[in-house]
Amino acid sequence: MKKMITIIGGSEASATEFEFAYQLGNLLAETGYGIICGGRSGIMEAVCKGSSEAGGFSIGILPDENKLDANPYLSVAIPTGMGTSRNRIVVLSGEVVCAIGGSYGTLSEIAFALQSGKAVCCFGNWNFIPGVHLVSTPLEAMGFILEKMEDLDA
Repeated sequence: MKKMITIIGGSEASATEFEFAYQLGNLLAETGYGIICGGRSGIMEAVCKGSSEAGGFSIGILPDENKLDANPYLSVAIPTGMGTSRNRIVVLSGEVVCAIGGSYGTLSEIAFALQSGKAVCCFGNWNFIPGVHLVSTPLEAMGFILEKMEDLDA
């Protein structure tokens, strides 16, 4: 079974955040990891685009009932009709969580991740939360993910 990494972040992204997510998606695909995300625009689209262009696999857990709301780079779109309640499913579906930017939805996902004992790293403004590890480059995020995956495999 493919190991999945959860990427969370806003449906809107700055150019820097978009590029970070795109590069991380590329690195995850090259390393053989799949991506779980919310399946829509912004960070979710950027990470899926990076993954897709490197031959990777991504699953989007959509808040709506319509697959047409999914970003075009997903491998699989799962419509839930659950709105933001699907955030817990997004987080619990991956082994490690990386937050890139975002707002209140991302904050709720970070809380769910920490409550469930998931390792969480962030690019952006979430490192003030105890248990969230700040990363400044996609390579540093990949290093965090690989380290935490080794810990899980041990």
